[in-house]
Amino acid sequence: MTSLKLIENDPWLEPFGEVIQRRFEKTNKKFDDITKGSTSLSKSVNAHLYYGLHKQKQNWIIREWAPNANSIHIIGEFSNWEPLNEFELYKLENGNWELEIAKDVLSHGMLYKLLINWGTGSKERIPAYARRVVQDENTKVFSAQVWEPSKKYKWKNNTSIIVENPLIYEAHIGMATHEMKVGSYDEFRKNVLPRIAYLGYNTIQLMAIQEHPYYGSFGYQVSNFFAPSSRFGTPEDLKKLIDEAHSLVIAVILDIVHSHAVKNENEGLAKFDGTDYQYFHKGEKGNHPVWDSRCFNYAKDEVINFLLSNCKYWLEEFRFDGFRFDGVTSMIYLHHGLGIDFVNYDMYFNHDVDEDALTYLSLANILTHEINPNAITIAEDVSGMAGIASPHEDGGYGFDYRMSMGVADYWIKTIKEKKDEEWDMGELYYQLINKRDDEKTISYPESHDQAMVGDKTIIFRLMDSHIYHAMQITDKDLVVERGIALHKMIRLITIATAGDGYLNFMGNEFGHPEWIDFPREGNNWSFEYARRQWQLVDNKKLKYYYLNEFDKEMIALVKNNHILQHKAFGIIQNNYDGVIVFKRASLVFAFNFNPNNSYTDYGFEIDAGKYRIILDTDNPSFDGLNRNDENIIHETVDEERINRLKLYLPSRSAIVLKMID
Repeated sequence: MTSLKLIENDPWLEPFGEVIQRRFEKTNKKFDDITKGSTSLSKSVNAHLYYGLHKQKQNWIIREWAPNANSIHIIGEFSNWEPLNEFELYKLENGNWELEIAKDVLSHGMLYKLLINWGTGSKERIPAYARRVVQDENTKVFSAQVWEPSKKYKWKNNTSIIVENPLIYEAHIGMATHEMKVGSYDEFRKNVLPRIAYLGYNTIQLMAIQEHPYYGSFGYQVSNFFAPSSRFGTPEDLKKLIDEAHSLVIAVILDIVHSHAVKNENEGLAKFDGTDYQYFHKGEKGNHPVWDSRCFNYAKDEVINFLLSNCKYWLEEFRFDGFRFDGVTSMIYLHHGLGIDFVNYDMYFNHDVDEDALTYLSLANILTHEINPNAITIAEDVSGMAGIASPHEDGGYGFDYRMSMGVADYWIKTIKEKKDEEWDMGELYYQLINKRDDEKTISYPESHDQAMVGDKTIIFRLMDSHIYHAMQITDKDLVVERGIALHKMIRLITIATAGDGYLNFMGNEFGHPEWIDFPREGNNWSFEYARRQWQLVDNKKLKYYYLNEFDKEMIALVKNNHILQHKAFGIIQNNYDGVIVFKRASLVFAFNFNPNNSYTDYGFEIDAGKYRIILDTDNPSFDGLNRNDENIIHETVDEERINRLKLYLPSRSAIVLKMID
């Protein structure tokens, strides 16, 4: 048996060595099966180049996989939506169908579908590999669209973006406008991309790109996996957005949904050829009990090829710089992680684990990094599966990072359930740094989920109704003062203790008010809460502007001092005074979460030398109370051969110091 580094690094995994080895070998075997002895997975995964509609030199060709079908016709505007004999596909081997179509029959912009008959029924379907899907404004019906513009998009930036520590700005194109409508790729590129560059984030995570029939699903009920959502614009618009981000040295990763698919039969893959098991598990196993969606069968070669080809397509056609895989916990456990507390290692290696899903994820990571060695892959896994963010060759599943989902959950739980005086500094610090030593993680104070209707963002929970009437810079309001102070401190300590990266959801950096609620019947199809009110942050008379400026300086501090590249840091803490002090890289972070007490000459042991403040949450530039003089040079004093630094730590504030001598 090969000794795997994953086990060597964690002795607690030794009892599960055989399972880890079996999973490792299973991935290797599937790799060999797909590549047929080749060393390149990328050269072997090309389902998107075979299936779907493609323009050739002399004609068009369309292919589809539908093993249960009796007949398939391509129908559309060219046939008056009738199943004409000349447009009937021919059946090939292994459930494949094909038809060559004369060059002059189809043209750019035409709508089309497949009419699939399986003997006991027939239905119009959108091809599984359709690259462009549009919705009729009047009938609301979705159709595939021939997309062959006369001018192909010409990329201006060919360099792959290298990001060592992702500082991620998570964004939704549609709700990125202040107007009450669906925003576009072009509007995002012109209006929001400059904001992201100004703040200093080096990575953008785009949500809801894969086509989805219901806008309110936030993009997580995907119907057409190869089609960038047409409600935001054209594929060329998306390419231009990514290209321009690259010109700003900002990587763009796709929030990819391979954990499930929408249940809709008219728009998606459900019962595509009349069976419920073509792409998904048969029966109830194929239904997600909470998401009301279909669960992929990762044991089927055709499904693996479909999903791997999907990864390759987004990387090569649109030059995404990697992926954040949504719903990994749901994928890798047969119970989908519902109602489960992952309290011991046994839960990672028992019969509840879907090892076929783990094999797929391992292959997806291998493929992604083969195509782009600088790519970023992130797992949204709440279970803490051992090895999820460890290299495949070590016995892991190959993600570069895992989302530290417990951090955001901890902040919301603390704010909701505890008074400020009850905050436990030891528990707070532990929750922020709790991670496996052998994996990289992305920390974040709050997620988009916590802003959805029925819940509240951190700023809204801290201020509630006061956010509506006390956000003028001249307003004096104790609730808002507390909210502003804690908003800055929570973000600063989260990024300062982060393992390897940080994430912020669009607008939360400046304390965007209220919740997220997409247009739906229950709100009379309103866009009121499905937008970002940028005018708030642009108004220097409002406190939102000052929170935004703090976020900019915080990101600059982390980047300029390479904070996230330094793993080891020491801490001094006291649960009774509400203070946490720690050192990371060349910086000293001092937080006073005490709501009432400010401390004069608060001393702690540190390297001898002179220090100056380089960031202060209490600075008036960030709507602080200006209780510290940043011009003062702080020098350690020798007390019985112990070097101590003594600071003034105002209540509800934090300072960052750097040694200057």
